[in-house]
Amino acid sequence: MELIRGFHNLRDEHRGCVLTIGNFDGMHLGHLALVRKTQELSQRFGLPATALTFEPSPREFFQGDKAPPRVTTFRSKVAALAASGLDRAVIARFSGELSKCPAGDFVDEYLVRRLGVAAIVVGYDFRFGQKREGDETVLRSRHGHEVHVVSQVLVGGERSSSTALREALAEPDFERVERLLGRPYALLGRVRHGLQLGRTLDMPTANIDLHRPLALRHGVYAVRGKVRGRWWDGVASIGVRPTIGTTRCLLETHLFGDCGDIYGEEMVVEFRAWLRPELKFDSLAELAARMQQDAEDARRILGAAA
Repeated sequence: MELIRGFHNLRDEHRGCVLTIGNFDGMHLGHLALVRKTQELSQRFGLPATALTFEPSPREFFQGDKAPPRVTTFRSKVAALAASGLDRAVIARFSGELSKCPAGDFVDEYLVRRLGVAAIVVGYDFRFGQKREGDETVLRSRHGHEVHVVSQVLVGGERSSSTALREALAEPDFERVERLLGRPYALLGRVRHGLQLGRTLDMPTANIDLHRPLALRHGVYAVRGKVRGRWWDGVASIGVRPTIGTTRCLLETHLFGDCGDIYGEEMVVEFRAWLRPELKFDSLAELAARMQQDAEDARRILGAAA
């Protein structure tokens, strides 16, 4: 998949596409329905299947820290878009200027002039433009391109949506999460250097900086980690590490086995089971003992599921 960061990086060769627009946070079954319709039309028109999404999301831009937490990281979202089989993804910066753009002008300038859309695919509740004034009617009224509206996707009577996913992740209820996603919940990130506290406690961890708040409940999980093309069982903690007094949210994963030096590598962490909430311990010795118990609990759960 070709990734285009910003409208300013669109070139003449990018004009002409079948476009779907959305947040795509989590890439759940509702999002995948948009992608499948886009791919179907791209084959008919002989044009690239393209997604347009915004960073930050409009809700994050307007609401700041009060915006709902993300389902996944930005890197995870891009990976999910690529895995869906799209040809291109345009990541546009949502700015004050863009927020004030009337819906009709947005269609004319960005969708028609810059992207040259032949057809547009959106969800049934899609709104856009200044004060969210744009809808299906505005899209259909501009320059004769096709507009396709995809209905909600129900899974066991429940709408597959980012809102439902956030609720399920906050519990966490991974059976419900997997129903809504159609696959296990996973995060993708690049392994970075940390304080190396886990190494001193005989449980080295691969750390991924999450950058923004996520809906997943802080705590400890049985996980599977994929790095350099190989899967490993493991145990992971997501949170702010209250025992050592830090505030930055990290995903720390201890993989069972010798996976070598993986600093700088991309790693997928697939969450399989909830173990316990994030806790503050009175000493590092107490933390180390509980980490060993967490690892044993994760081995037992993952072994039983194998």
